[in-house]
Amino acid sequence: MDKAKLLHDRRTARVRHSLRRKSGGRVRLSIFRSSKHIYAQVIDDARGVTVAAASSVDKELKGSIKAGADIGAAKAVGLLVAKRAIAAGVKEVAFDRGGYRYHGRVRALADAAREGGLSF
Repeated sequence: MDKAKLLHDRRTARVRHSLRRKSGGRVRLSIFRSSKHIYAQVIDDARGVTVAAASSVDKELKGSIKAGADIGAAKAVGLLVAKRAIAAGVKEVAFDRGGYRYHGRVRALADAAREGGLSF
């Protein structure tokens, strides 16, 4: 395994460990960011199920976003995942940024999810 992947996995584990301690039993909003798209899931770890999910490859967003890997797409995904989570009865989440820094697309998605009604 190359060093960059190893360091990313360590950051991800560190963030998840901290989240488990501080979340208080809330579900988590998990982010995955690739070079071409961005994905978000609301996961209930106690039951082991995904409550809601959205991504830049969703059919609802496909025509409205220009590219899947920009801040505009991240905002659209954040609003969509918030809408779907609230429809599923989830209003409070713990934000799991994975191993990514809280800036750019990750921050845009988080801000849009807050605007959509999720609190974290």
